[in-house]
Amino acid sequence: MSDSALLRAGAEGLAAPLPPLMADAEHLAQSVLLGAHGRRRAGVGDEFWQYRPAMPGDDGRSIDWRRSGRSDAHFVQQKEWQAAQSILLWVDDGRSMEFASDPGVPTKGARARLIAMALAILLVRGGERVGLSGDGLPPRTGQVQLLRLASALSGSVEAAEYGAPETRGMMARSRALFVSDFLGDPDPVAGALTKAADRGVKGAVLQVLDPQEEAFPFDGRTVFESIGGALRHETLKAGNLRDRYLDRLAARKAMLADLCRATGWQYHCHHTADSATAALLWLYGAMERTR
Repeated sequence: MSDSALLRAGAEGLAAPLPPLMADAEHLAQSVLLGAHGRRRAGVGDEFWQYRPAMPGDDGRSIDWRRSGRSDAHFVQQKEWQAAQSILLWVDDGRSMEFASDPGVPTKGARARLIAMALAILLVRGGERVGLSGDGLPPRTGQVQLLRLASALSGSVEAAEYGAPETRGMMARSRALFVSDFLGDPDPVAGALTKAADRGVKGAVLQVLDPQEEAFPFDGRTVFESIGGALRHETLKAGNLRDRYLDRLAARKAMLADLCRATGWQYHCHHTADSATAALLWLYGAMERTR
């Protein structure tokens, strides 16, 4: 094979994962129809927000004389705050995320990557800097950064059954998003949220579950095996485990919600059979509330 053919084959292989994720994420972001989001507080920027009465110490050049001419008072234009912020994403790439109970629903990992990528598109279009935590991409803005994010999120799955949130690279008073099923060891999650809070980092935790994991529709002889095959349990009376399982799942959700409340984060549970648009709307609003 010639050098040009090798180069083309390599380029096509590198770009192959990008169009599906980018196209789906673009479509999801468009469905939200939020447009350019506003910070809705005064600060440095170009967009007009509101008028306020002039106060002692205001520069005379800041007074809007046209607006002031319609009343007996002087008014100053306030611009909308537009300073870009940094948001770091962590999307669990453990093997447990590749589970889907039915061909009609996406894997947890596919849904997690889609929502995270769509959020990145909305944030970058709003002027924010978005990156990946750990040794991933540092936060940047622009279309090229979105392509980098799509490439990184479309990478291979880790060998570990469950992933652990990354806090490396988180700058003080930035924002972050953790997306996972959070069914593994809860200690790394608690540690990551505590470290983030100590740095003044706020954000959102999105738990993604398959409908079967929520309902536990098993009875009789059942073999439970993890995606990676490291965990296996066989029982003749699966129905007897339902109540205990559901209690433990409820306790895990409550623990995550409590951790988020204690650290100033937002928590939400999303099921892969539900609308991705609804999850994105919640997540976008949650990130706005963490400002």
